[in-house]
Amino acid sequence: MVSFCANPNCRAPFQYLRDGRLYRFHLNQPVLGPQSVGSNDLSHKLEHFWLCGRCAATMTLELQHEQDVVVVSRRDHEFHRATAS
Repeated sequence: MVSFCANPNCRAPFQYLRDGRLYRFHLNQPVLGPQSVGSNDLSHKLEHFWLCGRCAATMTLELQHEQDVVVVSRRDHEFHRATAS
């Protein structure tokens, strides 16, 4: 469940869906435990993140390496998308 803004410098409490932007990412995480030693097994997990309205105006979230969600500026995000095409 989403409780706070995903921006670690903000952490505004989540109160309304209409304020901000909700994100959904499929994360791949290594399976931990004695049976997974030396294996490359991954667990797939669906997680939700939220940016408050103030942060969503200038920032977005990106999934990196299929397991890390990071906050990036919208300007940088749009630039990287345009140069990747």
